[in-house]
Amino acid sequence: MGWTKVALPILVLIFWEIVPDAGIVSQRILPPLHNVLIGFYELLVKGIPPGHLLSKHIAYSLLRVGLGFAIAFGVALPLGIFMGLSGRIRNFFLPLVEAIRPIPPLAWIPISILWFGIGIKSAAFIIFLGAFFPIISNTLMGVMHVQRAFVEAAMLLGAKRLDLVVKVYLPSAAPAIFTGAKVGLGVAWMTLVAAEFTGIKEGYGLGFMIMTARDIQRPDQIMAGMLVIGVMGFLLNRGISILEAFLVPWAKQRL
Repeated sequence: MGWTKVALPILVLIFWEIVPDAGIVSQRILPPLHNVLIGFYELLVKGIPPGHLLSKHIAYSLLRVGLGFAIAFGVALPLGIFMGLSGRIRNFFLPLVEAIRPIPPLAWIPISILWFGIGIKSAAFIIFLGAFFPIISNTLMGVMHVQRAFVEAAMLLGAKRLDLVVKVYLPSAAPAIFTGAKVGLGVAWMTLVAAEFTGIKEGYGLGFMIMTARDIQRPDQIMAGMLVIGVMGFLLNRGISILEAFLVPWAKQRL
């Protein structure tokens, strides 16, 4: 039933309002929901720091994550396809990919600041690292698991190498590629906010906004910022799912 999907969120919101107001938890630790909504309104109309509106914080964060994710997708997609098609290319790149992949993106923050300084370049680099590995891993697996029968049938019909990639491998691997894109975008969004914690010279960004709220002791605005981050992450994921349903309608038929 439809109500089961909203039952838990509604219960969480009710407890969120009641528990701090009843004094069970200090409001300095968990501000009640109505205070968070007031803080959210203040972020919209006044901003934090004053004049730095929520809309601009969101815009700058989206710009950073969009740049890093676009570069990651643009590099990981063709590299993953080539690695899936060629054993030599796979053996050449895979050891390096496997060696770097376990390093958390946040561990790269100090070196990224040394390389690129504080600003959009260092943030984009961290986001690139967060998004790159899920995309290339899923692309590689998607290409390698294309059914051999499809490839042989296309070759019997006279398909050339490029035709095989465009008309066989890419359509067959597309569901896995989109899965990697969704995972990569989620990781990119998380690493972006953490990267903004370290400092940004523009003075805008959701991570920067939350740290400023912490510095002025506004837990309601911290929670409001966290909710915005969660909602934005959900909307980005839904956007890719909608794009997948439009471009890869056969993906659901396999489930």
